Amino acid sequence: MLLKKDCIHFPGDRPCIPHKTKGIMCNDCKYYVPAGKSILIIKLDAIGDVLRTTSILHSLKKQYPEHRIKWLTRWNAKDLFLNNDLVSDVLIFEDEVLSISLAVESFDVVINLDPSPVSASLASYIKSNKKIGFGLDEKGKVYPFNKEAVEWFEMGAFDNLKKANKKTYQQIIHEICSLPYKKADIILNLNEEEKKFRNDFFKKHKLNKYEYIIGINAGASDRWQYKKWNVQGYKNLLKKILKKYDCAILLFGSGPEDEANKVLKKISESVIDTGMNSLRNFIALMDIPQLMITGDTLALHVATALKKKIICLFGPTSYNEIEDYGRINKVYPEMDCLVCYKPVCDFNPACMDLITDNMVFEEVKKILM
Repeated sequence: MLLKKDCIHFPGDRPCIPHKTKGIMCNDCKYYVPAGKSILIIKLDAIGDVLRTTSILHSLKKQYPEHRIKWLTRWNAKDLFLNNDLVSDVLIFEDEVLSISLAVESFDVVINLDPSPVSASLASYIKSNKKIGFGLDEKGKVYPFNKEAVEWFEMGAFDNLKKANKKTYQQIIHEICSLPYKKADIILNLNEEEKKFRNDFFKKHKLNKYEYIIGINAGASDRWQYKKWNVQGYKNLLKKILKKYDCAILLFGSGPEDEANKVLKKISESVIDTGMNSLRNFIALMDIPQLMITGDTLALHVATALKKKIICLFGPTSYNEIEDYGRINKVYPEMDCLVCYKPVCDFNPACMDLITDNMVFEEVKKILM
């Protein structure tokens, strides 16, 4: 047969890129790579969790050097994998054709790190010689595939175990996969176009005239409103920062952050709203600040991947589960009910309101000296 249909570059329904761009035929193609062993990672939600889960790829590639790694996620997270050479294919959960192909394709290893019914059902449905993490049984109940996944499974069921946990998320997912944990970084790489977008923004706003550039992400997801710090706290903090330091403040986020950003950008001409951006441009602009101040949300994981200094404010979510990489200063109040993960709180003041601007400003001074 003239066609080498087992090549990883051949999509099946159209010419491959080497043939389309260079006219190369299979019999003399230097790009030919036969499809071999493969791993499928299932991680659908939320986008920040998808990003921090990429930290496992370094260890997986060392453990399975000959395997291609595919990742199944939702469409809103797909751009996180641009320029990520450790993932060969990003499969989109909302793609109707995908459900048909997954019914046929077989993987050597399927890894599902999320004990949600949707992810677990996919993990049970897809064919594989080895399954790690969580599946769905015949009664529609989530269960751990392997004994290493039991601890995380039980943490999700019992609040007292979640509160007592001292392990980071990265350590936990490595242990589920029986991989050595060496604090590998979250993977996020900018391309040249994104770097140009970053540099153009820097020049447009004349940011070179400031000694420091600080980023602020004042929002949180709609699901976890109590992860947000109050606007007055940010307002007081910015005034103190601008009084002591020669700096620009970049405001990040749109939608949930709009209300806070409208208030904060009125404080000074040095406070600049980065506005609404695509995910990749949001990431590119977050490469500008030396210091990022944020809650436990996507901005935290992006800034961590970009190796920024970070001050992160915690209340209802676990500060212990955040790997600090020696770059994250954690701020949280002394309160017995922390790590409650409640979408609605009946305490007044709530935990995030007990964080004062002085508490955060002290951390700023430690970093900027």
